[in-house]
Amino acid sequence: MKRILTTLVFAGVAAAAQADRVTQTVAYEVDGEPYQGMLVYDGSVSDMRPGLLMVPNWMGVTERAAEKAYRAGGSEYVVFIADMYGKDIRPQDADEAGKAASFVRNDRALQRQRVNAALEVFKAQADQVALDTTKIAAIGFCFGGGTVLELARSGTEIGGVVSFHGNLDTPNAEDAKAIKTSVLVLHGADDPYVPAEQVQAFEQEMRDAEVDWQLISYGGAVHSFTDPTAAMPGQAEYHPLVAERSFAAMHQFLRERLAE
Repeated sequence: MKRILTTLVFAGVAAAAQADRVTQTVAYEVDGEPYQGMLVYDGSVSDMRPGLLMVPNWMGVTERAAEKAYRAGGSEYVVFIADMYGKDIRPQDADEAGKAASFVRNDRALQRQRVNAALEVFKAQADQVALDTTKIAAIGFCFGGGTVLELARSGTEIGGVVSFHGNLDTPNAEDAKAIKTSVLVLHGADDPYVPAEQVQAFEQEMRDAEVDWQLISYGGAVHSFTDPTAAMPGQAEYHPLVAERSFAAMHQFLRERLAE
């Protein structure tokens, strides 16, 4: 898998809704094309912290993604939001997001290349923020959940991957045999976009590859249960209680996986 990382540019601090949240844009290149991710962390903490590579939902790198990153990372982690589309592709609605996400999902080699490139850029931020590059995990939401699973299937060595209401399918289940980390899937039991057949296939994929995996299925939850803006009853809908439970499960998993 060819990957070329070139110029890295670090931008200034943006205004933040939370008093201690620092948000910085990070410009980088993949195969000569411009990308722009986002570094999010609690600026009141100076101690070395583990990192979370975060792949956002299909809307990509947005202010809402930064809010989600801060919710996930808090004061415990430095978070880097990966740009999976390129700097010039910023979806403005669901139709544009669907097209951008489908383009990437339909080429899993490309999807893996871009997420691995973002991981390398994230590690390079250790000279800008107190980041422990030996302790990095990946999390993703919806489209991003499926993406971090592809990161794992690519054979990348990372502390762990967590998928929140992500797609579980993959073109070649045999690729799971390359997984070198632990996997946590947080799934809405009534998610119409990830039907029972897909869940069963994923479980079998993990068993066959002898992966250290967990899947938590939340009753009464559908797609996008961590997204406060999701308001499509029965399809994609915010579920505050399940959101809290899922983030708690993520933190427990990460503390175990990233422990000294």
